[in-house]
Amino acid sequence: MNIMDFNVKKLAADAGTFLSRAVQFTEEKLGQAEKTELDAHLENLLSKAECTKIWTEKIMKQTEVLLQPNPNARIEEFVYEKLDRKAPSRLNNPELLGQYMIDAGTEFGPGTAYGNALIKCGETQKRIGTADRELIQTSALNFLTPLRNFIEGDYKTIAKERKLLQNKRLDLDAAKTRLKKAKAAETRASHLNSARLEGDNTMVNFSHMLNFLHVKWLKSEQELRITQSEFDRQAEITRLLLEGISSTHAHHLRCLNDFVEAQMTYYAQCYQYMLDLQKQLGSFPSNYHCNNNQTSVAPVPSASSNAIGSSALTSTSGLGLTSSSNLPDLKECVGSRKARVLYDYDAANSTELSLLADEVISVYSVAGMDSDWLMGERGNQKGRVPITYLELLN
Repeated sequence: MNIMDFNVKKLAADAGTFLSRAVQFTEEKLGQAEKTELDAHLENLLSKAECTKIWTEKIMKQTEVLLQPNPNARIEEFVYEKLDRKAPSRLNNPELLGQYMIDAGTEFGPGTAYGNALIKCGETQKRIGTADRELIQTSALNFLTPLRNFIEGDYKTIAKERKLLQNKRLDLDAAKTRLKKAKAAETRASHLNSARLEGDNTMVNFSHMLNFLHVKWLKSEQELRITQSEFDRQAEITRLLLEGISSTHAHHLRCLNDFVEAQMTYYAQCYQYMLDLQKQLGSFPSNYHCNNNQTSVAPVPSASSNAIGSSALTSTSGLGLTSSSNLPDLKECVGSRKARVLYDYDAANSTELSLLADEVISVYSVAGMDSDWLMGERGNQKGRVPITYLELLN
């Protein structure tokens, strides 16, 4: 029974406190009550924490979009994370593309130029997919997790203490209002008492009223001292928590450096993989990776090209052009000449001649034919052949 009485009293006290805060908050909004302002330093710290929270959420969400563009995959990962279960492993986009290329190359035939190139490209895409997985894992561990810990941990604590500080301020201002009203009531009663109204009973009643108001005033003063002390203590707790935002910024800076390093490693790996692939494709005929109607001329680096771009362009200039010195002779070929076939070539239609590497055929030019093609003959077989597959023999 005593426990029940205690719970009822506590419930009534809490309800009274809540009502007092609600009245104080409403009167402040209506301009009918004074409001205790926080000091400028604390206001700046609160603003800094709120700004940090907003931008941390935006950066975190956009980083997740960067690392995983598929919204359905992000939702799936979120659900599995909340269920504390590991998400099923699936091929990412580069790995899936690489697998398709390898399957296509296998079906076309690894012995053909196109099939072999598809297989090599597919293997490179799968390596890029593996690097992509490593980037996601490293970034999630070293960058996203610390940001999420701040939002879900440190800032929640700050928000909780900030709300408590707001409640303590409302209690303080409500106590100030009650003390002000008690003082005003006592002053009015004193003025009435000084009028020296006749009658003993009247004087006795005023005396009791003054004593009651004086006791109420003393109680309001004591309540004000208590609420002021609680407000100051809560303000100090909140201030200490908010001053930790500077340390949070320093920690997030280290995490940002880790994220940049992970990206740098990822892009360096991708560049090296593509450079190796380009070198492998360099052993293929140049019109394999260029349009048949375009000349295979390496791009000239501009003055503003960076070191990586310049080295890439420089390395490209020597790839896939092993017979470039013979191109003018082949294009100006007059009469029948002998030429050695550099690479296998599958005829695209009946007007072309299929070729085998290292065989020797006769070639000659035909008026009106595309400059990148010659007419080739092997025994009684005849058809167009690309000049980039040929080396003119003396």
